[in-house]
Amino acid sequence: MKAYIFPGQGAQFVGMGKDLYENPLAKELFEKANEIIGFRISDIMFSGTDEELKQTNVTQPAIFLHSVILAKVLGNDFKPDMVAGHSLGEFSALVAANALSFEDGLKLVIARANAMQKACELQPSTMAAILGLADEVVEEICANIAAVVVPANYNCPGQLVISGSIEGIDEACLKLTEAGAKRALKLNVGGAFHSPLMEPAKVELQAAIESTNISSPICPIYQNVNAKPTTDPATIKANLIAQLTGAVRWTQTATNMIADGATEFVEVGPGNVLQGLVKKVNREVQTSSASIV
Repeated sequence: MKAYIFPGQGAQFVGMGKDLYENPLAKELFEKANEIIGFRISDIMFSGTDEELKQTNVTQPAIFLHSVILAKVLGNDFKPDMVAGHSLGEFSALVAANALSFEDGLKLVIARANAMQKACELQPSTMAAILGLADEVVEEICANIAAVVVPANYNCPGQLVISGSIEGIDEACLKLTEAGAKRALKLNVGGAFHSPLMEPAKVELQAAIESTNISSPICPIYQNVNAKPTTDPATIKANLIAQLTGAVRWTQTATNMIADGATEFVEVGPGNVLQGLVKKVNREVQTSSASIV
């Protein structure tokens, strides 16, 4: 069975999607996106600077557009048995699997990026990657710290990203290093994504998600918050809302997809980070990047 997976923030690079623009359908979708967004995001993607591409209001829609337009251009070659996306990638997966229209998906991603940016500005906060410790150890240490700090991204065995206040992250990094972590590396991000500090963004995005039409996707989507497959629109909406403050359970998602029969994972969008994470869950599965011939 074939699983299609969609990357999240951090996968962007200058030049992304440029090769697609020659395709008439891709060109039409990029131009439609420029119109919806109100500036030429395609120009920033194809030939902007790293600095321009790094801004949240650009990064999130840019990754979404690259992933979704690539999936659309694949046409009949895009035949997923199951889909999943890492954080932001969940929105790309839903559009690719026909649960969300292109326009609605893009509008939600823009609303999400803006809401997250505002939440970041309310309180200084950050994230850190913890390498070489069992998930349970990280969970237990975070739970015993008074300041806000929680496991946020279960990326693969031995790699868990934590998220929280500056104070919480600093204390957790110290304690996790003492507990034997190979590395506790603070990340260059603007805020504490997938933590309780995103509550203001969740409230703002909830209204947008609830008023958006979501249909049953063409195949099950494995969602971040519980790593379980669903095709039910009401469940999809509830899980999308919970995603902003909930953890991304990518290790569990890959494990469940493999248990349910996935033998091949195709990454749709910029970079190949997710392929590496899937290989760390199970070396035997095939991985590749989607591409147009």
